[in-house]
Amino acid sequence: MSTGTILLIVIPLLVVLAGVLLAGAARRRETDAAVGGLSRETRKRDKGVTLDADLEPTGQDVEREARLAQSGKLVPAEPAPLEPYTPPDAETLGVTRRQFLNRAILGFTGFSLAAFGGAVLAFVWPNAQGGFGSKIRVGNIDDVKASIVENGGFFYVPEGRMWITEYPSDALEKAAQVYSPAELTGMEAGVNTLFQTCPHLGCRVPNCDSSQWFECPCHGSRYNRVGEKRGGPAPRGMDRFPATVSGGVLEVDTGVRIQGPPIGTNTTGQEPEGPSCLGGTTAE
Repeated sequence: MSTGTILLIVIPLLVVLAGVLLAGAARRRETDAAVGGLSRETRKRDKGVTLDADLEPTGQDVEREARLAQSGKLVPAEPAPLEPYTPPDAETLGVTRRQFLNRAILGFTGFSLAAFGGAVLAFVWPNAQGGFGSKIRVGNIDDVKASIVENGGFFYVPEGRMWITEYPSDALEKAAQVYSPAELTGMEAGVNTLFQTCPHLGCRVPNCDSSQWFECPCHGSRYNRVGEKRGGPAPRGMDRFPATVSGGVLEVDTGVRIQGPPIGTNTTGQEPEGPSCLGGTTAE
């Protein structure tokens, strides 16, 4: 799955989760601030109830007393004694326990989502500080070719999780009909940069010194020296990275992976040069 596809899936998911949290918080605020009202039946029953003198007067009582006061028939009541001061509960002056817990849960959830989103972006974002996922300066192109020869035709670069092999110049005409310009740049410089993983089920593919091919030990997929599939269950050839040569220095972009060539591609015509390391036949 490409980086762009992962971002298209993760970012909308984070937005939806944030929206759900905000909607929940708004709903709780509305619930906390809600004020109930009496139903019609309750008000109707209350009309026939005689209130105790100690209870607060109803609105009708207040209106009746106001009309009597205006007509002069109401005798002013004695002023009531002052109630002693009772300090309010300290908890009601600030944030209540329920509000504190709601805000704490909301803040923790928001922090968790932000951390998760940052971790996902850090995982899928290309590493600009070097190492796999970035542009790697392998070295002088002549030195790289010398290393290929010194290692029996296969030069492994652990930092980029890649194999570098030599691409024959007499096969460039056929390669131009199969490979993209990004792949041909490295081939024209005489090298082939391959991702180490088998496209079948992701096993690391080693080279075989006797056959001079790549041979996957997991399920028996085989590839010639330039990563073109020659046998086994793999759906295509080995994936590769675009490479450029500037100022005589080979640079490989391991942040961009190009799918390997389709089954049947054999631009070099290389046959196994010895017995297979896995046993059995080597070609399809």
